[in-house]
Amino acid sequence: MPRISIEHKMINDHTISYLALGDSYTIGEAVPAAGSFPYQLAAQLKAEQIVVAEPHIIATTGWTSSELQAAIKTAALARKFDLVTLLIGVNNQYRGESITVYRQEFAALLQTALDFAGGDKTRVFVVSIPDWGATPFGAASGRGQDAIASDIDAFNAVNKEETLLAGVSYTDITPASRAAVADPELVAEDGLHPSEKMYSDWVNNLLPAVLKILK
Repeated sequence: MPRISIEHKMINDHTISYLALGDSYTIGEAVPAAGSFPYQLAAQLKAEQIVVAEPHIIATTGWTSSELQAAIKTAALARKFDLVTLLIGVNNQYRGESITVYRQEFAALLQTALDFAGGDKTRVFVVSIPDWGATPFGAASGRGQDAIASDIDAFNAVNKEETLLAGVSYTDITPASRAAVADPELVAEDGLHPSEKMYSDWVNNLLPAVLKILK
């Protein structure tokens, strides 16, 4: 990572710390680390003269909501963060897990994210689950793109409801993710995960809400 200029603006006289919680969509499976959405978000904030530390990421490809929570407990982070993002649930849907259980686990993860933000709900940002059915992998999966889309919408309805009930910011990137059907540049070389271009679109959707808090 390039050295941050001391001319960049600091918030409350310190560098902004950022924790990203999730799965493959957070670590940026199949793209360089710098192309993932947390790193692109940090880069955009730096371009806005906000000093941001390298993102601290707790995410692994394939994780469900329960696996993410278990990993967080194992990490045993004692520190607080100025900015926290949460994106989780696609693997719950993919594995056919209970949406009722997902609601409970997502609500618990959201509270965990709030705890990491020191209880400040303005510093937590939830991102919706993208539609993997719109990718070449989804088209070839035999599960039906319409059926996948319906399932993704159901899981997103749950995480959106829980997010808004908690008074936390919610960024819906799902409709844009479905543009991958017509734009192969939105999909990484593995045919499943988002490309840097799609992650850039996510950041453009998320950035205004983050800037509203940090500037």
